Amino acid sequence: MTSDQHPMFSVSPSGTAPSVVARPAGAAANQHSLHIPHHSSEPLLLFEQVSKWYGSVLALNQVTLSLTGGITGLVGANGAGKSTLLRMANGQLKPTLGRVSVHGIDTWDWRARRLVGYCPDIDAFYEDLSGRRFVWVMARLCGYTRTESTRRTEAVLERVGMRDRADRKLRGYSKGMRQRVKLAQALLHDPELLILDEPLSGIDPIGRQELLEVFQSLAAQGKCLLISSHELEALEKLTNHVAIMARGRIAAVGTLPQIRELLDDHPLSVRIDVDRPRDLARLLLAVPEVLSVDIGKAPEPIGLVVKARHPKQFFQTFSRLVVEHQLEVRRLEPLDESVHDILGYLLGGSGKT
Repeated sequence: MTSDQHPMFSVSPSGTAPSVVARPAGAAANQHSLHIPHHSSEPLLLFEQVSKWYGSVLALNQVTLSLTGGITGLVGANGAGKSTLLRMANGQLKPTLGRVSVHGIDTWDWRARRLVGYCPDIDAFYEDLSGRRFVWVMARLCGYTRTESTRRTEAVLERVGMRDRADRKLRGYSKGMRQRVKLAQALLHDPELLILDEPLSGIDPIGRQELLEVFQSLAAQGKCLLISSHELEALEKLTNHVAIMARGRIAAVGTLPQIRELLDDHPLSVRIDVDRPRDLARLLLAVPEVLSVDIGKAPEPIGLVVKARHPKQFFQTFSRLVVEHQLEVRRLEPLDESVHDILGYLLGGSGKT
């Protein structure tokens, strides 16, 4: 394999909701373990108190992370430590402190690399080769015979939707086609785990949707995926299970609702349309969890935007008020349930990456 092809680690689908451990990014401890039920109790990927320095710069800070199943999204601002974490998981980097293993094997060991498929964020192709020839050469570098390399090449090109377009030279490929070829080479050795670093970057909406379908089909076939992406909206369509990185730490791991629930001290914005908005506003201003109430103005439909802490308590009180005062609720919509806003809360900013 080339330097762009180091196998990495994976996660397998499960219908059972994972347990979650999460803290705000500034918390003193940083031991987050994600456990998803799997046929084996042994973690597929395990970070144990891992730290990484680049000179005087601390890139990862005592990260403990355990993955055993599911499609997981990895999000975080630039410089949060995502790429360092991925490169450690595929054996490209050694930790300064701690240990990283795949199925109990140190990731620096070639046997661990055979278990993982890696799709890097950078392009490093032999541009004069066709897509088909490039993938075939990568198969040969993996040690397969000519016949087996041909068989595997055709199979992975078919899987990523490139079989009929693979004879053009790589230099003429669109960004989406290049991403598909990178994914194809990562699948050649049929790895348990797939690590995809920014696979949606620079792809048009149609191509993005097609790749999302490919990822979902791989997961349905038993493949395990860890996907790092700045395309947060697209990532939400793929999975609501995320690991959020901030300043070299795992700030939170879990489903978006679970993470949101852990952020009780941060205000939740809710849009409420009712038949008597002023009456509801007066009632809500007396509720301890409510921080502010804004009333919309004509010509827009009159509604409320409420900011409140402690979502569970707020919604319980709101439900009671609706029943007691016979209010007709026409719309109830949380305005900040997206990963953008969750990331913003954790990073202390807008959530943009």
